[in-house]
Amino acid sequence: MTKTGRGGGNTGVDWGGRLSSLAVALGLVLFLGGFGWAAVTYRPYTVPTSSMTPTIDAGDRVLAQKVDGGEVKRGDVVVFEDKTWVTGAKVVKRVVAVGGDTVSCCTDGKLTVNGKQIDEPYLPKGSLAENQNFPTVTVPKGRLFLLGDERQGSLDSTAHLTDAAKGTVSRDAVTARVDAVVWPWKGTLKRPTGFEALGTLSQPGPLRTIELLIVVGAVLVLAGGAYGPIAKRLGGSRARAARPEAAGVR
Repeated sequence: MTKTGRGGGNTGVDWGGRLSSLAVALGLVLFLGGFGWAAVTYRPYTVPTSSMTPTIDAGDRVLAQKVDGGEVKRGDVVVFEDKTWVTGAKVVKRVVAVGGDTVSCCTDGKLTVNGKQIDEPYLPKGSLAENQNFPTVTVPKGRLFLLGDERQGSLDSTAHLTDAAKGTVSRDAVTARVDAVVWPWKGTLKRPTGFEALGTLSQPGPLRTIELLIVVGAVLVLAGGAYGPIAKRLGGSRARAARPEAAGVR
């Protein structure tokens, strides 16, 4: 209840107004903080080819978390640059083997890593794990063996088997790990569970936490900003409702 001092001034505290201001301030911190976190952690890329279909189609916009090449694990979709593959351009492929692994194809139509057949549900339905058999490759330490999800037309490690590095790429060439396809929206990439038998998988990046911060921040800003007009409208309605009663007092 609002109290009136001796001079008739209003000395009450507008707790609703204060809370709405606090909500707006907190919302701005969360909203801007989320975008700031995303800007520091992620980089956007447009994938120009269909070599990663259906996971990533040609022209899709992805968010890739900046990582050190030493953090990359089997099943990750990574962004890298290697002059022996493409000059002056980024390449997006899936890591299927790391240093020390042996990789070959195909056994019963499946990719084989360290003697284990790998289930790859991200491949196009009905497609083979590889369009041609390739001999067993032992990946040198510090290097990666990468394939596109569209195995029929992907210029990946299998297209560079005659190179000195036998189609492998240095970990140092990796700059980021793709976390999600954001345009058109497909969401975060599915976990490559087929590689779990060979070791731990990479943990998802903080994208979902960032999304939550941005959404909560936006809701707080909108809710806090709406308090003033709503309170004013309700106050005016109450004042108009009270006038007839006041007029009837003699």
